[in-house]
Amino acid sequence: MDQNAKTSGLPAMGRITSVDFFRGLTMFLLAGEASELYSHLVQSNSTIVRAIGTQFHHHVWHGLHFWDLIQPFFMFIVGVAIPFAVANRIKKGESNRIITIHAFKRSALLLFLGWALYFTDAGHLVFRFQNVLAQLSVTYIVAFLIRNKSFRFQVIFTLVILLLIDLAYRFFPVEGFNHPWVNYENLGAWFNNKIEGVDKASEWATLNFVSTTAHTIWGVLCGKLLMSDKTPSQKIRTLVVAGAVCLVAGYSLDLLNITPIIKKIATSSFVFASGGWAILALAFSYWIIDVKKLFIKGSWFFIVVGMNSIFIYLFFSIGGAGLLSRLAEPFSVLLFSWAGKMMTAIIASLLVWAAMWYLCYWLYKNKLFIKI
Repeated sequence: MDQNAKTSGLPAMGRITSVDFFRGLTMFLLAGEASELYSHLVQSNSTIVRAIGTQFHHHVWHGLHFWDLIQPFFMFIVGVAIPFAVANRIKKGESNRIITIHAFKRSALLLFLGWALYFTDAGHLVFRFQNVLAQLSVTYIVAFLIRNKSFRFQVIFTLVILLLIDLAYRFFPVEGFNHPWVNYENLGAWFNNKIEGVDKASEWATLNFVSTTAHTIWGVLCGKLLMSDKTPSQKIRTLVVAGAVCLVAGYSLDLLNITPIIKKIATSSFVFASGGWAILALAFSYWIIDVKKLFIKGSWFFIVVGMNSIFIYLFFSIGGAGLLSRLAEPFSVLLFSWAGKMMTAIIASLLVWAAMWYLCYWLYKNKLFIKI
């Protein structure tokens, strides 16, 4: 038996269930957004339901909702998976050159798919990095290339890029775009306008791929920790401390009015806060699933989504959810109109969400895994 397996109770190069669960849960929640369920929740007459629905929408500007964590969660868990994927390829006998070529091909394909989604929406070429695939094309390859550097190097690297992007926002000299934390009046807005060739582009900054690179690199560090020969309690302790440090850093920067938490331009405080929550979520998942074995069967529900995460993301992004909605709505009206218009819409969304899950399950059952 591998020495790491003896020490940690898990195979060093094997799959860790909580990693697959984390990825699947994140993508399952994104599918829920595509079903339009969350939009219906904020229109509810119930104050509690509206409050819950609000948490499933991005914060307007300065602040943090639960939904602001979803993209960081996905970019983080991609980083966690990198050491496992590389170790498995090495185990199969692949050379470092072959593995590196594959990584660059994957990065290029992620960028192509990310831009293709913008192209299909706009009807013309749009070079943006706001969606998760386009951002991942950058953060993934950077994290991959420095994965074997020391822990200190990788941490310092992320701190430096966060500092540099923070300073760039503060001291950008172009008139009208020199208000770092004002919507449409900052460096991110100027950069968006330039690359898109318009006077007022999206409030979501393409430059976010710079600061959110930290999420994927921190994921790599956490993945290497899970693969190490440390005991489960040592791994959890390290994750909890790291997550807490990031939370303190992020919220302190915000509360002390140094750098506000703004998801749409991925400020350093936002990256720290969301990164902290991602690390703590991984620690909890690892503890409850891999250590305590309390959610093994339940985690399977989400794992089937995570095994085809890129496929289902592309499916609902190019209109698959809309197609399912057109199929579900007539039956929802026919069977549940007595419950009221809002409840009928919610039921239709739940049916769409369930159908997307079943599609992932069908692929899983038939051992069809669409990877890039």
